[in-house]
Amino acid sequence: MKILVINCGSSSIKYQLFNMDTEQVLAKGLVERIGSESSILTHKVPGQDDWVETAEILDHREGLNKVLALLVHKEQGVLQSVEEVDAVGHRVVHGGEDFASSVLIDSDAIRAIRKNVDLAPLHNPPNLLGIDAAQHNLPHAKHVAVFDTAFHQTMPDYAYMYALPWVLYRKHKVRRYGFHGTSHQYVSRRAAEVLGKDVEELKIISCHIGNGASCTAIQNGKSVDTSMGMTPLEGLMMGTRCGDIDPAIVPFVMAKEELTLAEVNSMMNKHSGLQGVAGHSDMREIVEATFNGDQAARLALDMYTYRIRKTIGAYAAAMDGVDTIIFTAGVGENASLVREKVCSKLTYLGVELDKEKNADLPRGEQIISTPESRVTVMVIPTDEELMIARETQRIANQP
Repeated sequence: MKILVINCGSSSIKYQLFNMDTEQVLAKGLVERIGSESSILTHKVPGQDDWVETAEILDHREGLNKVLALLVHKEQGVLQSVEEVDAVGHRVVHGGEDFASSVLIDSDAIRAIRKNVDLAPLHNPPNLLGIDAAQHNLPHAKHVAVFDTAFHQTMPDYAYMYALPWVLYRKHKVRRYGFHGTSHQYVSRRAAEVLGKDVEELKIISCHIGNGASCTAIQNGKSVDTSMGMTPLEGLMMGTRCGDIDPAIVPFVMAKEELTLAEVNSMMNKHSGLQGVAGHSDMREIVEATFNGDQAARLALDMYTYRIRKTIGAYAAAMDGVDTIIFTAGVGENASLVREKVCSKLTYLGVELDKEKNADLPRGEQIISTPESRVTVMVIPTDEELMIARETQRIANQP
């Protein structure tokens, strides 16, 4: 079975084509600046030079049409015909309470995705554009929606509800939803495979630490709590997002600085976190500046790792223990100093880091705790696209 995975932004299409018999990536790429006269299409096939094309691409349908043309191109192609694409997996950010699993896309699914636009106004609309474009260009294929939020629908009510008037949940579905679910699901299952254990036997804390960041408590293979909330703003300190703050700060700052709602929202999402404290959102720059004696960078790094460590402690309490801690995503996979600072004060849990193995990364999957450590600490590179492809295959093969 050949599956095309699509992740659409407002002006972009990321794609990967998988041969699911071997889970091999046949081709992948990115269409950028859709709606522009100078859109850029980058197409990559293993063993070949990258194909980069600049062209006028006015909408997602046209963008996907160009992608499909490259997939069957005489030199750059990997298919004889687009009819070989059996199914298309669509990343959809927000499924609200409507979806606790991936689903075959039909008119009811599209209506439900559209209904949840208010919960993800920057993401669900382009996701819908991608679905429309793919259904238009690949009408023969099965189309599957894979939701970032679905994995977290197993959280108990006391974990996902906010202590706000109940009417806000009843009328507007104000609650914790969580994100990065596809990544947390993938790395938790992969960690269990590496350890030779059943994921349902483990208590796992998964730390997806990139520009956006979240931790998830996974017990018996299910998400029981997660740090992001109704939106991706809640929880950990991130590259440009503030994470948890006293909510009274918002009206206080709005009054003092005479900010509009849009301006304070932009401040918390785009100008806070590492960027707000240290002037850099890239962890590599933060680490370098810290070594060079920059006190703002040192403070940002300490705040960042403290929040992660504090959340790990909370989730160990929530699950009455932890067997495995996973680091994944850009920072989690590459920043050895972040992992070291997080784990250095988890000794009360029995965490004992192997500093040589930790410093030796990135080298793919690896256990970075010592054999004596009561908690296994791992680095597992995430592969959300492969998880989406697997989910798409599972749904597409259902009778």
